Amino acid sequence: MTKAIRIHANGGPEVMKWEDIPMPEPGPNEALIKHEAVGLNYIDVYFRTGLYKAPTMPLIIGQEGAGTVTAVGANVTNVAPGDRVAYAGPIGGYATDRVIPADRLVKLPDAIDFKTGAAMMLQGMTAQYLLRRTYHVKSGDPIVVHAAAGGVGLIMCQWAKYLGATVIGVVSSEEKAALARANGAAHTVVGYENLVSEVKRITGGAMVPVVYDSVGKDTFGVSLDCLAPLGLMASYGNASGPVPPVDLGILAAKGSLFLTRPSLATYTAKRSDLEMVTKDLFEVVANGAVKIQVNQTFPLSEAAAAHTALEARKTTGSTVLIP
Repeated sequence: MTKAIRIHANGGPEVMKWEDIPMPEPGPNEALIKHEAVGLNYIDVYFRTGLYKAPTMPLIIGQEGAGTVTAVGANVTNVAPGDRVAYAGPIGGYATDRVIPADRLVKLPDAIDFKTGAAMMLQGMTAQYLLRRTYHVKSGDPIVVHAAAGGVGLIMCQWAKYLGATVIGVVSSEEKAALARANGAAHTVVGYENLVSEVKRITGGAMVPVVYDSVGKDTFGVSLDCLAPLGLMASYGNASGPVPPVDLGILAAKGSLFLTRPSLATYTAKRSDLEMVTKDLFEVVANGAVKIQVNQTFPLSEAAAAHTALEARKTTGSTVLIP
């Protein structure tokens, strides 16, 4: 037997139960890993509450982790027992041991510990595709990053500064503003009520070519208003709730804008893309350009407390759960 957090119905943090489950066995093209650390992400909340539909019930949520391969099934060639690995993507992470498609695993460089590995994969790969592919950030670009003191936000602030961009970080408190500035944000805006006027002031009226918005419903309108003509809005999260239906005519009226709702799954669907994204991520972490900040740790058995803190916006940087 092994242990996992399972939910039997959607709801608040209290629906997560710490339970005994049978030890899984890897089938063909699968690997069994023993987790050393599991990442906490807002998408876990979406699956717990039912905003994202569970594939089955009971459900083990969690989409990111790091650990050691303990067994492999037939046809697996990219990893072997004893390998230190990390992943982001397939659901089922809130467990001491789990089976996962082996082609979703990447070997963790020796210089990166398990906690960092678990904290960096989903958020770091998200930052990579947003900054390097969804919109290719160039030196001199002013960009708006919402939730700039969150897990993805702090990585984006550092990475974008490394690329030569001017980051305007949007945060919910003065404390988080200081954190965002310490991690590369050139400017910070507390709240979004004055965001458009601040962006106008900072850019001399030119506005920005891209806005990265993980907040959703509450900030969608102001985010569009921060864009220069032909600008791109990347709406990649719903922390305040899903964006309601949009009249596409608004994109024409505000300057022939582009709007995308990207997901990591699409950007890493091909093995070659996964390897490219993680290579880029491991390089900037290894060279010190991006420091992964694990600012909170909880026992995996206390995942409910971690969710409560995350939803109350009481966390900064990354949070990991330790089995």
